[in-house]
Amino acid sequence: MMSSEELHKRRGAAVARGVGSVINSYVDHASGGTVTDVEGREWIDFAAGIAVTNVGNSAPRVVEAVRAQVERFTHTCFMVAPYESYVAVCERLNALTPGGFEKRSALFNSGAEAVENAVKIARHATGRPAVVVFDHAYHGRTNLTMALTAKNMPYKHRFGPFAGEVYRVPMSYPLRDGGLSGAEAAARAVETVEKQVGAENVAALLIEPIQGEGGFVVPAPGFLPALREWATAADVVFIADEIQTGFCRTGDWFACDHERVEPDLVALAKGIAGGLPLAAVTGRAELMDAVHAGGLGGTYGGNPIACAAALASIETMHELDLVAAARRIESVLVPRLRAIAERSGGRVAEVRGRGAMLAVELVQPGTVTPDPVGTAAVSAACHSAGLLTLTCGTYGNVLRFLPPLVISDDELERGLDILAAAFD
Repeated sequence: MMSSEELHKRRGAAVARGVGSVINSYVDHASGGTVTDVEGREWIDFAAGIAVTNVGNSAPRVVEAVRAQVERFTHTCFMVAPYESYVAVCERLNALTPGGFEKRSALFNSGAEAVENAVKIARHATGRPAVVVFDHAYHGRTNLTMALTAKNMPYKHRFGPFAGEVYRVPMSYPLRDGGLSGAEAAARAVETVEKQVGAENVAALLIEPIQGEGGFVVPAPGFLPALREWATAADVVFIADEIQTGFCRTGDWFACDHERVEPDLVALAKGIAGGLPLAAVTGRAELMDAVHAGGLGGTYGGNPIACAAALASIETMHELDLVAAARRIESVLVPRLRAIAERSGGRVAEVRGRGAMLAVELVQPGTVTPDPVGTAAVSAACHSAGLLTLTCGTYGNVLRFLPPLVISDDELERGLDILAAAFD
């Protein structure tokens, strides 16, 4: 087997430079909470493929289901010759997502596709053009989703012009918005919409219940319910982007469940299928069915192998009670992260998140001035010591932690020891 160094040389001659990687070691195999490279070096996994392998890598049910499906057939295109597993995934999503109303689902390939199709559905159903999004938001890398995304570098820089009729309003960011309550932050956002866009022009309000790439920003309590209430009164479609927060990640099946918010549409992907590419939009039947036949779809959307993996992943989440597992991970990580913060000399401004979606924001000591250099240094030290970590945030100063939900307490503690040493 080639070494990581040799593989990296091959990559330089074959792979476009615009595709980056966090580490330069190349993976040979992975299990529940660890990744092993081609040299046999084991890494504690605090990334989970960016919140994808919630059920762990090569989860037994997923492996079995995928193997069985590959032997039966690999593709027909649901729009040409349909199959039962697509229907079954939609049934599961209709039952699992927030809201007791009648629902429908449609399957796609990626989170960006899910968001883009949710916007399509909202515009078609309402006949309105405008979409409201939030500061620090991330929604994808397609043209429309880049327009919906807030951060320029690396996501938007020199890729424009972008799709129009997208309007950005202030997010509830408790560390940085002057201590506004959730209700006050929502009122500020609503006032911006009503003055600058006009509610009657808005098709959809699109929000991550906990922001992902923007810094794991958890809005103040009451922010989401107040926005939901306004959207209902204004006949605006409330879209929850649960792509990173979904499927047990935050200690609930979906992050909206925490405050009992019921979105009209939910965009789903990442943790849905144990690592296989699958995404979905699930929502109110009258909205989903407003689109004409043929208006939604895609060649690979709801591929039968990915559907088999999704059904097995959802079974695993139920069987292993991964909602409880995410809360257990939070109970282990948060005390250790707070201890690191106390020893940091004021460099950690906040420990935040929910379930197994946690983060620390790094600043210049005694201020709220972002410290992206220090953040990168801590992350690099973790990588050198065998811990996979990710950074994020509009200012590049947030370390985020997304371990697989099946990670063991021993693996968690080993990873936290590495993190603490990196800070020290």
